Amino acid sequence: MSSIRDLAPKEVWKHFYTLTQIPRPSKKEAEIIAYMKKFGEDLGLETIVDEVGNVIIKKPATPGMEKRKGVVLQGHLDMVPQKNSDKDFDFEKDPIETLIDGEWLTADGTTLGADNGIGVAAAMAVLESTTLKHGPVEALFTIDEETGMTGAFGLKPGVLDGDILINMDSEDEGELYVGCAGGIDVSALKNYTEESAPSGQQAYQVNVQGLKGGHSGMDIPLGRANANKLLFRFLMQAESDLKIRLSEASGGDLRNAIPRESHAVVLVPSADASAFESLVGFYQEIYQKEFADTEPDLSFTCSKTASPSKVVPASDQAKFIRAIFACPNGVQRMSQSMKGLVETSNNLAIASVKDGKFEAYNLTRSSVDSAKEATAWKIAAVFQLIDAEVKLSGDYPGWKPNMASPILLTCQEVYNKNFGKIPEIKAIHAGLECGLLGGVYPNFDMISFGPTIRFPHSPDEKVEIGTVQKFWDFLVAILEEVPE
Repeated sequence: MSSIRDLAPKEVWKHFYTLTQIPRPSKKEAEIIAYMKKFGEDLGLETIVDEVGNVIIKKPATPGMEKRKGVVLQGHLDMVPQKNSDKDFDFEKDPIETLIDGEWLTADGTTLGADNGIGVAAAMAVLESTTLKHGPVEALFTIDEETGMTGAFGLKPGVLDGDILINMDSEDEGELYVGCAGGIDVSALKNYTEESAPSGQQAYQVNVQGLKGGHSGMDIPLGRANANKLLFRFLMQAESDLKIRLSEASGGDLRNAIPRESHAVVLVPSADASAFESLVGFYQEIYQKEFADTEPDLSFTCSKTASPSKVVPASDQAKFIRAIFACPNGVQRMSQSMKGLVETSNNLAIASVKDGKFEAYNLTRSSVDSAKEATAWKIAAVFQLIDAEVKLSGDYPGWKPNMASPILLTCQEVYNKNFGKIPEIKAIHAGLECGLLGGVYPNFDMISFGPTIRFPHSPDEKVEIGTVQKFWDFLVAILEEVPE
């Protein structure tokens, strides 16, 4: 059986294989930071680990290329830790189990980490190479991109010397990205006092499963279901029709991933048990029809379970269910300036009612700062109506396109020369770090490109093997053609 280390280009894939062997979920990057530090030092290159954990490795120009503009190759070290519920896997200890599936590389029941491991591996290959031609090169490996961009937020001026930033976190080969959305987190918290469960009730666990989930920016226009929204939509009617009592509910675990699963434990008056089961079946039919194209494996079921001892007070229960049901989710507005681009969206990423605490976490994105702010406050207003403590945090800017960018022109010419076509120019509805990095280094001329990756932030994540070769060839050619 072939290994990913046998794939072409070997100089990239060997480093990606190494990355799959080192646990690196967001906020747990100590091991990969140490490895990258040693990697740079073993090459005899200037290596810096800054105060937040970003790793910067600097490589001098090859002979005769010293006057070329300096290039910063940028990628993030962390990966999104998502797995299927039946997969026994510890992202803090276990290596990623990769599978070659035809033209694609994927993982066995978990995220693959091609986002952004392929970009990091390419930068490592450039640093290691003794044959490539290039001007001064710096590699910036940021930390915690996926859960707050704290690496980009913490980068200080004066550390980097380059003029051009090449971000390698885009996910469609043959496209050049010149802009991205900004984002802001909206959280809502409220404590409540549990009360004793009523008698004469049948307990059920309700489960939403089988959803695809995915990247809350890249995949938000695909119309995929949000497990939290499905669950609480059902609870809204079950409360109205059958007077259920809620013991707990939870769904989602990452702010930037569309929730794939959720569950609730409820009490139903024994006389209404049959009606409750019928209502679950009714909603399964509704959901399967509504999401027939986007969620073919959707499952909405219930099963009898042991009776809980505590429930949410009825008044709080009504507030919590209605707030989650009313919270905006999905695409809010399409771009007026770039056809097909989502302008503004929200992902109701996490919803939890359990053990005396109500929690809801949202990630709002927009390429228009005023629209991002307005949507965030709309979400805040929903939760303020139930007297929750609402916090807006982690606000990061978008990256405004510069169609007169010199590196954009160079990339277009080089791609056409090597592959016989002009690449598409796009903006992305995701939070690339370019907006933040450009704020710290306003001199940067920025571009983003990468291989083709599908379904990042979900266990279906995969990278198209052949596009990694094209991505690498393009990067090598760009480095050789960077002007003085």
